[in-house]
Amino acid sequence: MSTQTYAVRDSATMLRRNLRHVKRYPSMAASTVLFPVIFLLLFGYVFGGTLGAGLGGGRAAYITYLVPGILVLTVASGSISTAVSVNMDMTEGIVARFRTMAIARVSLLTGHVLGSVIQTMVGVVLVAGVGLAMGFRSGAGVAGWLGAAGLVLLLAVALTWLSVALGLVADRPETASNLPMPLMLLPLIGSGFVPTASMPPGVRQFAEYQPFTPVTQTLRGLLTGTPIGHNWIIAIAWCVGIGVAEYLWAKERFNRDIVSQGSQR
Repeated sequence: MSTQTYAVRDSATMLRRNLRHVKRYPSMAASTVLFPVIFLLLFGYVFGGTLGAGLGGGRAAYITYLVPGILVLTVASGSISTAVSVNMDMTEGIVARFRTMAIARVSLLTGHVLGSVIQTMVGVVLVAGVGLAMGFRSGAGVAGWLGAAGLVLLLAVALTWLSVALGLVADRPETASNLPMPLMLLPLIGSGFVPTASMPPGVRQFAEYQPFTPVTQTLRGLLTGTPIGHNWIIAIAWCVGIGVAEYLWAKERFNRDIVSQGSQR
């Protein structure tokens, strides 16, 4: 078999390993869904009436506005478990054991990325189901739903590579669990929960130009059938830029750590 074939085979093996970890430790996977669902219930049922009135509608209108932002938050919340699992592999000796085996080096990271993306997409589907049960109504057709799914997948891949890089630079799992926290705050300081036009100057400019706002606006437009303007171009550019940059950072850091561990033996 070719080197590429070995890499694909080993990546599939590492994917199975990571999915088994999810099955063994379901609490970490459950937190990916639990946190966004709590926010969805809190903002939808507690603040939804008041915030919906501010949008010119009622609670049902606000839930329709809110769900796309919650889906983006769901993708961001999945980054914590990825960073922790990568860091545990690097600090608890399993990578040193893998180095003695005939395993493609790249598969160690791709297994984490594939497993995390699958887990995140399952979480997105579950959260979307809760949103539909709460009254979210989509005006999108098949093309809109497919476009929304593609954007969510692209965002999940980008943030997963970022979380992998953060897990590699952290010195212990506790630090790795804290480093991705800003990713969960940024959707709140954007158009996920309220329109950016309602924010004071300074905060509004930050909210409008940070990565999650064009992603949320594009996703909202695709799901509700409303115009998205040029937001989709900015959203894709942010996702591709983050994904490529963090992939290169993670790859360089991983190779450096592998060489460092080898020289210490």
